[in-house]
Amino acid sequence: MDSPRVSIVILNWNGWEDTIECLESLFQIHYPNFDVIVVDNASEDNSLEKIRDYCSGDLKVESDFFKYIHENKPINLVECTREYDGVEFHVKNENSIHNQIILIKNEDNIGFPGGNNTGMKFAIKFFNPDYILLLNNDTVVEETFLDELIKNGESQEDIGILGPKIYFYDKPNIIWSAGCRISWKLSRGIHIGSGEKDHKQYNKIKKVEYVSGSAFLIKTEVIQKIGLMDEQYFLYFEESDWTLRANQEGYDSLYIPTAKIWHKVSQSGGGISNPIGLYYITRNRWIFMRKWSNKSDYMVFIIYQIIGAIIFPLLFGIYYRNLDLLKAYYFGLFDSINI
Repeated sequence: MDSPRVSIVILNWNGWEDTIECLESLFQIHYPNFDVIVVDNASEDNSLEKIRDYCSGDLKVESDFFKYIHENKPINLVECTREYDGVEFHVKNENSIHNQIILIKNEDNIGFPGGNNTGMKFAIKFFNPDYILLLNNDTVVEETFLDELIKNGESQEDIGILGPKIYFYDKPNIIWSAGCRISWKLSRGIHIGSGEKDHKQYNKIKKVEYVSGSAFLIKTEVIQKIGLMDEQYFLYFEESDWTLRANQEGYDSLYIPTAKIWHKVSQSGGGISNPIGLYYITRNRWIFMRKWSNKSDYMVFIIYQIIGAIIFPLLFGIYYRNLDLLKAYYFGLFDSINI
């Protein structure tokens, strides 16, 4: 039986070292039928040249998770712009081992959903995949992770989205995410099992509210029904929003513990410790709650935010010793009201 075709979209923004480590781990997986699309969001750190060097075999990857393989280089690199100008390549047959990367160069940083949407549009237009995997560039994957995800995706028609067990990169046996749930009153995504040592306590396949956007496998049929990610979010909350739209069409999300990856966590956005991350977390939680929460949860959320508007930015600024976090929080709060 032919393996379903998977297009893997990786977004790069000033992170070529992470990206080539992720790519090298991907080109060592067992799954036979996949394409790799790297979308660069206007990096300013020489990422494009470094990715070219990696593909040519001139840049070796060092990692504690795998042994670098020089024999599969050079990797054919096809470069194009967001409009896909100058694309000349032949789509390979199903169940062939791919030795090709599509590199799409965006002129501007259009955010996480915007960059991934660019890659997904390309995949659907040229490859017509059965699945699309959004994979953070700061991850490393196990050799069988994609086999496990696809096997379970094919087994249930009502499953539209699947995610692996995710570990901390620098603590390889400590869980970062075993699926996710939403705390509606606080408007927070909760990573199940985060910080726990893996004692096989999360080894059952189960339906979850959503899976982390760092490794988000979605059936193309779902995208055709619900559309692409909402680019208004730019960074954070986009995968939760996308999942809830899939839920409205009758699709569920599934956590697969036998699929494993390792994640460096907040390499780009930086989370609440970074002004950019705090700005978008603050802004987007209001957008998300207005759109999806029920009235009672929304009222509790508002009260919580009123109290927090005084306490949170001061705590962040003092704890992280960065007063720019105060400005980022209030700009995010102000912009959320005006959207």
